[in-house]
Amino acid sequence: MPAPGLVIVVCTANICRSPMGEKLLQHALAAQPEPLRSLKVVSAGIAAARGQPATDNSVAALKKVGIDLAAHSSQPLTQALLDQALAVFCMTESHRSMIELNFERVPQNLHLFREFVGRDGDTEIPDPYGGNFREYEACRDSMVEAIPSLVQRLREAAGKP
Repeated sequence: MPAPGLVIVVCTANICRSPMGEKLLQHALAAQPEPLRSLKVVSAGIAAARGQPATDNSVAALKKVGIDLAAHSSQPLTQALLDQALAVFCMTESHRSMIELNFERVPQNLHLFREFVGRDGDTEIPDPYGGNFREYEACRDSMVEAIPSLVQRLREAAGKP
């Protein structure tokens, strides 16, 4: 595993879903034993501008569960980030496809954020951009539901069953 190991959460513009996913996963990993606790989690967007804040509703949805997203600054996904990644978690299948089509080297662990939740659940997380606060809360909650399965996947990727 790269030291300390990089995990990337990807969406489109890096202002709604992936920043929330980044912070939720960081929060969960902070409570884990090493080496998971030392993993660095970042977010990026397939079509992101650099330096945009998270949407107000994304900030509010995480604030409601005690996580601060106010300092977020968007960034585009780059080959340099992918080259460092232990794992990449995308919000939709189209994000994964864009990575596979547009980047020369793709990490082995390229998955959907909700891919490991189970057969009955939706694997994609719809974009809440422009929606009401309830849509952002639903987006957050669908990520929270996926966090235990992501922690387990990262444990396996780090060689710790």
